[in-house]
Amino acid sequence: MKSKNKIYSFFLLALSIITLISLIPTALVKGNALGDSKFELRPLPYAYDALEPYIDKETMTIHHDKHQKAYVDNLNKAIAKYPELYSKGLEGILRDLDSVPDDIRETVRNNAGGVYNHEFFWTIMSPKKDQTPKGDLLDAINRDFESYDNFKNQFKEAALNRFGSGWAWLVSNSDGKLSIISTPNQDSPISTGLIPIIGIDVWEHAYYLKYQNRRSEYIDNWWNVVNWEQAENNYSNKK
Repeated sequence: MKSKNKIYSFFLLALSIITLISLIPTALVKGNALGDSKFELRPLPYAYDALEPYIDKETMTIHHDKHQKAYVDNLNKAIAKYPELYSKGLEGILRDLDSVPDDIRETVRNNAGGVYNHEFFWTIMSPKKDQTPKGDLLDAINRDFESYDNFKNQFKEAALNRFGSGWAWLVSNSDGKLSIISTPNQDSPISTGLIPIIGIDVWEHAYYLKYQNRRSEYIDNWWNVVNWEQAENNYSNKK
């Protein structure tokens, strides 16, 4: 009888421990709340060849596995001196760059932007065919640019005129007004309080293997893979 009681007591103890562990927030288990969880390279949301023929498999592989990985690695290396920054998260860091210590601020700005911009970029593209803007986002485009065609022309102009490396963005302010901007290098709209709706990477590594110096052709073909469903979500969830 004593043996059975001991087994039963042990079972209750084990069950209590499991229950307590299940109540601990996931973020705390992973260390995010303690500020010691490093940024990681997230996988693409689709296969490397999913955007063919508009964006080739080799470009996607190098772009994600080499270029974005370098941004992740360099960001972790910089923040290693100030691990408390991890608790702010990627967006928190970019929204408050002035709080980043001076000696790593420029490195963090470039590499945190590189990580964030690319994570956004992958989500704003999709292999799903024949997507077009709809709903509230289309209404806002027609309101602020007079027509979808006018918007596309202005967006392409911003992407073409971005000298050197950078991005072109459709952004919203907190009131839902849309505008088109371009940013140099890996600067992100969220650092200036704007909400990105769609964005195109016009660094040469995003298109050169397939298009060489034909940035205009790359932009024209990119419209075929824009994920307008995600863009609508971005606009609907603006804060």
